[in-house]
Amino acid sequence: MNSSSEEYLVPGTAISFNSLPKVSLHDHLDGGLRAATIIELADAIGFAVPSTDEIELADWFEDSADSGSLPSYLATFDVTIGVMQTREGLQRVAREFVNDLVDDGVIYGEVRWAPEQHLQRGLSLDEVVEAVQEGIEQGTDDARAAGRSIRVGQLVTAMRHANRGLEIAELAVRHRDRGVVGFDIAGAELGFPPKNQLAAFDYLAQNFFPVTVHAGEADGLDSIRGALFDGRALRLGHGVRIAEDIEIERQDDDNTYVSLGLLAQWVKDREIALELSPSSNLQTGAIAEWGDDLVDHPFDLLYQLGFQVTVNTDNRLMSNTTISRELALLTDAFGYDLSDIEVFQLNAAAATFLPIEDREDLADAISEGFEEA
Repeated sequence: MNSSSEEYLVPGTAISFNSLPKVSLHDHLDGGLRAATIIELADAIGFAVPSTDEIELADWFEDSADSGSLPSYLATFDVTIGVMQTREGLQRVAREFVNDLVDDGVIYGEVRWAPEQHLQRGLSLDEVVEAVQEGIEQGTDDARAAGRSIRVGQLVTAMRHANRGLEIAELAVRHRDRGVVGFDIAGAELGFPPKNQLAAFDYLAQNFFPVTVHAGEADGLDSIRGALFDGRALRLGHGVRIAEDIEIERQDDDNTYVSLGLLAQWVKDREIALELSPSSNLQTGAIAEWGDDLVDHPFDLLYQLGFQVTVNTDNRLMSNTTISRELALLTDAFGYDLSDIEVFQLNAAAATFLPIEDREDLADAISEGFEEA
């Protein structure tokens, strides 16, 4: 069964993870398409896809992404990006993206995507941002018509291997009052440090525009340092490899004794949110240093030490997942209960790129939803 339609129950209860109010911080637009939509959009523009059978195509994405390396994982996006080159395609994908978040109980989401990758059929950078915003607004209208509520902001992303960072940063700021809430850099992390996009980050800082940076996924502590001090990142996209700066000194039956390096201590003390994506981290080999099973993920270590951990999907199609599924997997691996799940959502609410008053309202909505549960 596709995880997007599956219900996950909190162990020992009749409460569904799907019904709990959730926040999504790290969710790629070109990684969240429905397989059926890919087939239909591809047929409309004559684009070749690996399969025209919905189930087979969904399985192809998951199997191809489950490679153990980020470059192989990223190769699957050639297909999704290929069908997102028209205004109609972008609108539909964005609208369904929001619809699927609503179905998963998400009440606030930030969707990241790279406009520079969607210009192959003549659209301009501003036109693609506008098309995605139209789709997002259609999705929020759908939710309202169904008696639901969601708010979604765009994170405009620059590809770190390209040389368009400043141009994309200017695009993001230009649309700050028309749906764009933040900036990101993504793509091949190793060999493309944040300092390569320093002009963009300087511009964003001068315009008081919030930034999250992919770091600590396919590269280690130097990448995280660059995200924080060159990128001035307020959050770390994944950031899981901050655990490399934590030394486990000894363990007994009841306790684990650790020491934190200066970088890990800084991230913890500044409450810099980690946009952790457990299933994706397994697929890309981001946690290879610690093991190859979810129980080996340093998520729980980071949580127990007081880091601002959040739970995300990264790419719902490639990982065949939802936030509800990720929460269910973590609960199974580490024995979490509802209070832990609520903490993860409150952490995410505090880390959103919303005004503080809106973040407080979002936190209240989460607490009320969990209290009702």
